[in-house]
Amino acid sequence: MQEQPKLKDLLEFPCKFTYKVMGYAKPELPERVLEVIQRHAPGDYTPTIKPSGKGTYNSVSVSITATSIEQVETLYKELGEIDIVRMVL
Repeated sequence: MQEQPKLKDLLEFPCKFTYKVMGYAKPELPERVLEVIQRHAPGDYTPTIKPSGKGTYNSVSVSITATSIEQVETLYKELGEIDIVRMVL
């Protein structure tokens, strides 16, 4: 049985990497997402925000230039720890 390629084997660094963060539709969501991203990948970002059908959730998409798999994984972990976030894709 062939092993699935790991994320780190599929990416070549540096590369463009987009995080899509789903969370409660609170005004501070984009701000809190950017706060975490700035900590690990400082830059000038313009997040794309889309409300869900019922308006309960928002998705915040931010593209960064990732420099290592550790950075990508740390951001997944820390974005997922924001209390109003439900999922990070």
